[in-house]
Amino acid sequence: MAKYLFVYHGGKPPSNPADVKAVMDAWGAWFGSLGAAVIDGGNPVGKSSTVKSDGTLADGGGANPASGYSLIEASSLADAHQKAKGCPLLKNGGSIEIAQAMDM
Repeated sequence: MAKYLFVYHGGKPPSNPADVKAVMDAWGAWFGSLGAAVIDGGNPVGKSSTVKSDGTLADGGGANPASGYSLIEASSLADAHQKAKGCPLLKNGGSIEIAQAMDM
């Protein structure tokens, strides 16, 4: 089985405690449905910055900065895609970048 990095982009943060609970419950249910495929559930991330090729630091992380990550085991990109389609972030206007994590 291969490992795939899911990099989450966007989504709207919940605005009140009831919404926070609903979002956390949805993420918990999704991760629960993935079972042992979840290697590292990851976390949300803070404000992004970008180190440019000249070594300078730019605020913002680009046009679509990361908002979180997970590491998931899947048999193929197609399998990783199927797993990603159930992510609650997608229902909240976000997107997921998928990249195979290579063992070196």
